[in-house]
Amino acid sequence: MKQRSRFSRRTKQAPGAEELIRLATQLSQSGSRLEDAFWERRLAASIDRMLRGQDEAALSAALDHLYGAGGRAYDALADMVESCAESRHYPAAGSGGDQDVLLFAAPVLAWSRYAIPAGPIDPEALNNLRVQLLAHVFAADARLGLADYLFSPDQLPQSYCEAATLTEKLARSALHGRDLKLDAGLMAETMHFLSDTRYLIGAVCAPAGLPLFRWQEEDGSRGEAIKQWRAQGGEALRSLLPACATEPLLPQSFHAAVREADRASRPYSLRSAVAFLQTTLNVPAANLRAVVAPYYDRQLEEYRIGFTLGESIEVVHGVVWPLLESEDEAAELPGQIESVLREAGLREVLALDHRFPLEYCDDCGAPLYPNPEGEPVHAELPEQGEEAAPRHLH
Repeated sequence: MKQRSRFSRRTKQAPGAEELIRLATQLSQSGSRLEDAFWERRLAASIDRMLRGQDEAALSAALDHLYGAGGRAYDALADMVESCAESRHYPAAGSGGDQDVLLFAAPVLAWSRYAIPAGPIDPEALNNLRVQLLAHVFAADARLGLADYLFSPDQLPQSYCEAATLTEKLARSALHGRDLKLDAGLMAETMHFLSDTRYLIGAVCAPAGLPLFRWQEEDGSRGEAIKQWRAQGGEALRSLLPACATEPLLPQSFHAAVREADRASRPYSLRSAVAFLQTTLNVPAANLRAVVAPYYDRQLEEYRIGFTLGESIEVVHGVVWPLLESEDEAAELPGQIESVLREAGLREVLALDHRFPLEYCDDCGAPLYPNPEGEPVHAELPEQGEEAAPRHLH
């Protein structure tokens, strides 16, 4: 099954969930594109009604039921829920033709010894970002509506209904070629980590049936789009993220962008940790050792990586590598983690295979990381590195 967004799903059945389950099951059993289109229209109409009615409970209950049942119906429903939440089709109005609109996100990975900024984007910087997006990411006939805010993960829509509401607001902005002003005072508080993701969010619209993205055009390519966006868009993003090392990711549809950022942030956080420890403690990567261990609640939830200096058993920092929804104990994650660490310059990586409990510090709530003796401990920087560093790595 595909890995899905961070939105939580509830297990309690809700009115309307049965209809979604029935339609998604029928769609998953379809044997032709014509029948697919028949069920897709009915499933989309049902989902749209629930999104308009803010009925997140029914969406969650149907997804939970189908996820537990296995098979293709879960993916069919999840694909359609995402599509309905992040896209709109507007019939012709006045002299204009039909318009397709898509909610998109442009993630950027960042790390810094200081707090990574999130918050309002000034008009000049927002216009510069618009110019770069239109030049390198979106199609010639596309128009944009951008939110004037750089989002942290804590500030993203936390449900499909919230995503649909944001799509509606930004779609109206895109249709008129203007930006959306958000009230910073209503945004959730941002938690601060050494390594994190920030998001530029907007909506793109184009005449129905025409390309939205540059790579949909005859002379465009996805590879060239990300190359130019990283170079030119990265420069435009730099003013929003002072004192940060950054890595822009490909702007794409909202849910796909968030998933890709979740996946890319895991190796990025390891590389960031190694770079941070090298600069903060003035040691080469080869003098660091990593201890990798699995952490369980009822099932495997994440891997935690504790860093030590040389042969010391003191953990100076730690990184959490969370499992994504599609992953379980069968995934080759320890090998992936070790590969990233060795590419970052570490020579010694110790993988522990016994189960650690999903424990946190009673005093500050920080995760406990494995030391070389197989004990979960608090990560503590040596005194000379403590002042400038965030408390935890992410």
